[in-house]
Amino acid sequence: MNLPNKLTILRVILVPFFILFFYLESVPCNYIIAFVLFAAASVTDALDGHIARKNNLITTFGKFLDPLADKVLVVSALCCFTEKGLMSAIPLIIIIAREFMVSGLRLVTANEGVVVAAGIWGKLKTAFTMVAIVAILLFCCLDMTDRLRIVSDILIWVSTALTIISGAVYLKGYWKYIDTDK
Repeated sequence: MNLPNKLTILRVILVPFFILFFYLESVPCNYIIAFVLFAAASVTDALDGHIARKNNLITTFGKFLDPLADKVLVVSALCCFTEKGLMSAIPLIIIIAREFMVSGLRLVTANEGVVVAAGIWGKLKTAFTMVAIVAILLFCCLDMTDRLRIVSDILIWVSTALTIISGAVYLKGYWKYIDTDK
């Protein structure tokens, strides 16, 4: 197994530990630990792709697990934020719906032998969402509860807007594979 795939697996392994420490308020500095775990997992996302492309280590396993690991990491954090009242469930629903739509689109196009590669809007959406989550976790660490919900709402809604745009771009670009009943 190559290094990029190991980094992707590490990202998946970090998710339950992030969730555990996010909720373990009895542990001193639990939000700081959750922040560090999420930030480390986010860095593995940038590293694994960079290393894989630079060293020609792209594998089918990596193509499968990398986007799945991203989705599990991000959706886990957003679910935690929703349950704690740090964000509304509406952006979470929109974000999850977009992920299902893109995954379904990838399944449909795969039957045609077409790979739906991550585009710039999808990468921008993922990067911004991870940065937004890190920022919200930082506000949790600093116990800035008076400003936390405002900052969280702004960051999450910008992320949601990017999610909608990237989903629309994917849908427009691959619509011909869906609209075959003419």
